[in-house]
Amino acid sequence: MTRVLSWLSFLLGALFMLVPLVGTFEFSLRARRGEYSLDAYRSVLGDPQFQATFGFSVMAALATIVMGILIVVPAAYWVRLKLPWLRPVVEFITLLPLVIPAIVIVFGYIRMFNTSSWLPLTGSISGTNFLLVAGYSVLALPYMYRAVDAGLRTLDVATLTEAAQSLGAGWVTVLGRVILPNLFGAVLSGAFLTFAIVIGEYVFAALLNRPAFGPYMVWLGSNRAYEPAALAIIAFAITWGCMGLMQLATRLTRHGRAQQQQMK
Repeated sequence: MTRVLSWLSFLLGALFMLVPLVGTFEFSLRARRGEYSLDAYRSVLGDPQFQATFGFSVMAALATIVMGILIVVPAAYWVRLKLPWLRPVVEFITLLPLVIPAIVIVFGYIRMFNTSSWLPLTGSISGTNFLLVAGYSVLALPYMYRAVDAGLRTLDVATLTEAAQSLGAGWVTVLGRVILPNLFGAVLSGAFLTFAIVIGEYVFAALLNRPAFGPYMVWLGSNRAYEPAALAIIAFAITWGCMGLMQLATRLTRHGRAQQQQMK
């Protein structure tokens, strides 16, 4: 009876998720009257604005991933190695982006870094882009930190550090050539989550007036009929592709560690 109820709950949850998705996909195929076609997808994918905004968001996502790794990996490593008593405080700080609305964060950025402030980042395109990436890094911080922290829990950080330092390695070498390779799966999981967040983010890009993918999706939804449904399916496929790659990276990392243990 318990197994039947479990499967019933699973099927109801799957239907709750899949029925709207199937309906959206079916509607996206109705751009041509009287028959199904991929016209909406061709229109979206062939739109120069789609290509420009998607390319901009991909570059912003890559920059956000790099910034997140440079900030989170050393911080999480140092807290676990030297400051374990500080871990609850760090975890609380990394949860703040989930509590504070994105619109509050971006208005704070605009207030602090406008053209009349001590650091006028919004006065140039490069400065605004940097502010956008910094904001994205804040939004992705809870996911990146927890992915890296989970990876660090599987490592004997103290032993690895002592072994590397006994061979003459400095802190940068320890992080770059010892800790980071062992965190590859965890970092990759955080990177894919960050990518999915950045691709669909709207508030930061809209209020900072940057040509990102999120504002384009909102604009398309208010001006077209079938193309928004097609774009929703494309965005869904991108997100689930990131999730699938994250799971694949995790499995490959676990498989590699299992093989190493067997060889030992």
